[in-house]
Formats: sequence, structure tokens, C-alpha cells
Amino acid sequence: MRTARIERKTKESSVLVELNLDGSGIVNVETGVPFFDHMMSQLGKHSGMDLTIKTKGDIDVDSHHTVEDTALAFGQALREALGDKSGIRRFGDALVPIDESLTQVAIDLSGRPYLVYRQPEIVELIGTFDTTLGKHIWESIVAEARIALHVRVLEGRNAHHVFEAQFKAVARALRDAVTVDNRVAGIPSTKGSL
Repeated sequence: MRTARIERKTKESSVLVELNLDGSGIVNVETGVPFFDHMMSQLGKHSGMDLTIKTKGDIDVDSHHTVEDTALAFGQALREALGDKSGIRRFGDALVPIDESLTQVAIDLSGRPYLVYRQPEIVELIGTFDTTLGKHIWESIVAEARIALHVRVLEGRNAHHVFEAQFKAVARALRDAVTVDNRVAGIPSTKGSL
């Protein structure tokens, strides 16, 4: 089983992430930040992984630490669940529309963290969620998962749709990249490691 359980505790938050890459999209996300819960649920559901996230953070200050620490723990869990990456496809991409929004994502489970992120200017709040955290979520996941991720919002003006298209597109690209392919023998790299 390609699973992971990560517990991350700081003075600012306590995070538990459990994931199963070979699940069926069963999600249970509770961070205290409702819109972020909705987005991480999209990531779990549309990637096909089973995902549980339980975070208690200092949201009385703001949601930054809670969101950041959850994203870091998720990235770490993803890296751990992938193991040595033997037999995986490694690459994935997706083009996802949500009404007027359109997002393109490409991912490489390369072992090298790198983020390219393009998004139009949108409103600063969705409910209580600070949209300036958007790029930081992906930065945090990429840093701990050690993956290369390109996220490009090609169209969009509704902030909710812009974010939802991103999370669904990353999920679909991730679903392809983590898939075990019986035509791949060993590590999918000429270097012999990822």
C-alpha cells in the first residue's frame, strides 16, 4: 500500500495528514478554514486518493499558519507515500474548466522542488479565506513533496472558480503521475533515482 501518516506540531498548529494514493477519493478534511477544506477535499476526491486532514491552528490570529502547515504536511505525506517511485508514470498534466475559469497544470514527480505559478488578479477574500495564500499553498506542497509543478490559470475572474479549477487540475495531473504503469520497469529515470 502506498500510504502515509504525517503528524506535524508547532506552537502555531497541530496537523495530521493520512493519505492512500491507491484509494477511491474518500476525503475528510477539517482545518477550521472552510474554503481551504473545500479545496483540499477537491484535491483528494479528484486525484482518487483517500485523504484525511485534521488541523488545529491559531486561526484566531489568521489562517496563514494553519494553511501553510497543512500544505507542508500534505507535501511530506505525498513524498512518503510515493516511496522510491518505482513503476510510476512520473508525469501528469490536466486542463480543467470551471465555468469561465480554465487552468492548465503539468507535474513531474522529479525529486526536485520547483513551482511556476500564473494567476490573474482576483479579490483578496473568498469568505474568510485570504486568496494571497494561493501561491503559498503550492510552494509549500512542492517544497515538501519535492516535485515540479506548473499551474497556469488561462482564464478566470470568479475567485472561487479560479481556485477550484487549480485544485481540480492539480488533482487530475497528480492522479496520472502517481499511477503505477506496468510498462515502467523500476524507477522512471535514466539516472536510476528520483
